[in-house]
Amino acid sequence: MFDAETRNEIEEAARNLGIEPAALLAVVEVESGGRAFAMVGGRKEPLIRFEGHYFDRRLAGTALSKARKAGLADPKAGAVGNPPDQAARWTILARAAAIDHKAAHESVSWGVGQVMGAHWNWLGYASIDDLVAEARTSVAGQVALMTRYIDKAGLSEALQARDWAAFARGYNGPDYARHGYHTKIAAAYRRYSGASQTIQPRPAEAAGMLRRGDRGDAVFDLQTMLVAAGHGVARDGIFGPDTEAAVRRFQAEHGLDADGIAGPKTLAALAGRLDGASGSWWISLTGWMRNLWR
Repeated sequence: MFDAETRNEIEEAARNLGIEPAALLAVVEVESGGRAFAMVGGRKEPLIRFEGHYFDRRLAGTALSKARKAGLADPKAGAVGNPPDQAARWTILARAAAIDHKAAHESVSWGVGQVMGAHWNWLGYASIDDLVAEARTSVAGQVALMTRYIDKAGLSEALQARDWAAFARGYNGPDYARHGYHTKIAAAYRRYSGASQTIQPRPAEAAGMLRRGDRGDAVFDLQTMLVAAGHGVARDGIFGPDTEAAVRRFQAEHGLDADGIAGPKTLAALAGRLDGASGSWWISLTGWMRNLWR
């Protein structure tokens, strides 16, 4: 299980993507085994896995012969083993990098999301070294790399919809079912959907502000007020992109800062749009609607 700092980093990244925090926590746990880093040479380093068949594809001539002779490259996936000890894996990476720095680092899956370095160009990094640098900065850097991949691969919607099979197919490949990735993620989600509620709230939440990624009764109430104010939005208790867009439209219409965050001024303006609605009446109505929705 992740410590509080790690959980908060993952939750914040999820909110920035408009993903339910518990869903991203579940995926990260399955990919990382619940560990965010290892101590290597006195430094916190991201978890890595060296893929010898990737290394083999990226080499030619003398470099390829040297790597194969050293047991670092093989055309068959899995032929080059990964020891359980992370320090030993980093030693393998150093040996491979001595043959070809770029090819070696491209042949590693990095961090809590186990994103292959070979994707650096597709993900928009200037170089493989830039991808590696982000992964090595912190847990936040590792999560940023992972969520960049999720966003680029078009998997955010599947994750938000809790379509674990669709997400696992896109993230883990066509053999996802054989390895049970979708069922593992589903099981982790069931735990985190409750556990994540105990995490220290962000200052904005503590101040009564709602933003993309939040969910629950307060979001349902916000959506109900938006509908009453003429801004059609699904009342599902999830502050996703459609709810954010509706908040922005309402804010722009009423001379508020159109930042898409429902703070005290926005909520007060929404409440004021309800003709003759007193505070107690509104609480009673939204409470009744939440019970109906459930």
